[in-house]
Amino acid sequence: MRGSKSSYRRRIENSWTTDDGKRAIIDIGSNTVRMVVYGGSPRAPHILANEKVTARLGRELSQTGRMADEAVNLALEGLGRFALILKDLQIDDVETVATAAVREAENGPEFIAKLADMGFQVRVISGEEEARTSALGVLGAFPGTSGVVADLGGGSLELISVAPDGPGEGGTAPLGTLRLAALRDNGDDKFQSRVAKALKKIGWQDAVGGNLFLVGGTWRTMAILAMRLQGHPLSDPHGLRVDGATALKLAKRTAKSTPEELKTIPRVSSMRAQILPDAAALLVCLLKVLKPDNLIFSAWGLREGLLYQRLTDAERGRDPLLAGISLFAGQHGTPPTLATRIAAWTMDAIAPTRNSSERLRLAATMLALASLQVEPNLRLQQAVDWALYKRWLDVDDTGRAMMAMTVLANAGEFEWPPMLAELAPDEKLAEARIWGLAIRLCRRLGLQSRASLQATQLRIAGKTLVLAFNESHAALAVGQARKDLKNLADCLDLSSEVRILDNAEFAAFRDDAVTSGQSYREVSGAK
Repeated sequence: MRGSKSSYRRRIENSWTTDDGKRAIIDIGSNTVRMVVYGGSPRAPHILANEKVTARLGRELSQTGRMADEAVNLALEGLGRFALILKDLQIDDVETVATAAVREAENGPEFIAKLADMGFQVRVISGEEEARTSALGVLGAFPGTSGVVADLGGGSLELISVAPDGPGEGGTAPLGTLRLAALRDNGDDKFQSRVAKALKKIGWQDAVGGNLFLVGGTWRTMAILAMRLQGHPLSDPHGLRVDGATALKLAKRTAKSTPEELKTIPRVSSMRAQILPDAAALLVCLLKVLKPDNLIFSAWGLREGLLYQRLTDAERGRDPLLAGISLFAGQHGTPPTLATRIAAWTMDAIAPTRNSSERLRLAATMLALASLQVEPNLRLQQAVDWALYKRWLDVDDTGRAMMAMTVLANAGEFEWPPMLAELAPDEKLAEARIWGLAIRLCRRLGLQSRASLQATQLRIAGKTLVLAFNESHAALAVGQARKDLKNLADCLDLSSEVRILDNAEFAAFRDDAVTSGQSYREVSGAK
């Protein structure tokens, strides 16, 4: 068992990443010009600033072949501001890319030259590269996934297949949000015919099933509508999964809505309300052609793909949930090494409940311990909010609810709120309660000191949860510890026992892997 704990520590430590400084991505799109400043873990960067200018560079492109002078001036004004901010913040790591409007416009080169005079090194990327980069962003957020990525921008729609080993075939179609209204002028039948023709031209005329990942701000607004209609208790549209049939109903309903109706909905801006009906009509066409089983909304796309493609293979292989939470918890007074020691200490006791991944349990441990650094009157609600509402990567609603329940149990709460029951089955919440109670027992023994962890051992022996103390630390075996042990044992349907052992007895108890293995099989039925 000791060997397995060492292996556990090594495996988990490989997922840790540290802050490598601030970096900025400027994305000059057909609808908006956006600057995002990132910090934190390279594998799971978080947004420090997100600024945009709605210049609508591509609004006249179909009619004139040029970006409108007014739009260009507005974009240049915003980019001038961005340049000054980056200089004042001393952010030198800046990558600037331009997409459909700039690459198609007659006056694109002139615009790029003006940006060069401002100090920007702009890379105009092709539609194929845009699709591939967005797919890398999706892979960064959903490692090991497969399906089709649909990135909807102002000037174009990129479609590309994605698999665990990377992006596949893709293409771009002139179906951006700024062009859709004109395509719908002659009615939905004509619109659907035009969209189908455009999709066929880039090789997407057949059903593919599986997952369809939707990337782009307009799609995310549709996710907000879906969450509202479903009464979803969370707020972040990233990672929302909707089955194909439900998605088709939502898309048809939204396509028939008016901008005036949509902009009355909370979190739907006037700009998005104007383009949502047309984008929904496009989604109807995509769903009819591709026939996906599920839609998954991704907040990660082109910009995050640009960051992801910089990473080495080893960095890409790190767990994004643990990479993000380990840095966050470290900033809140919980070094990842401490969380790993506590997760390893509790491992024997939670063995019978080990139906979920160890990565999720470690993530929950980190949040539970980090909450202890928050002011007592605030810590519980704040930590639950961290679990439920902060944008963690590669964790579903059930995982979020389990992290929240771990935090609650760590604080001595045994019952879960109804909201958590909407997100996860009772058996998963009961499992997470055991995680939290085990953490509570461990941390309260000796205030998380390394010595207290080395001088105590928690193990299931037959039908009993045993907490053993080396006689050097017998003073820790107080009523509080016995109560915490009993609470944990009750949730495991075990009795509890405290043992005070001399050095030889304690060493034998700690090293008794055979007894641990037998009791695990006896309690859980493991083979």
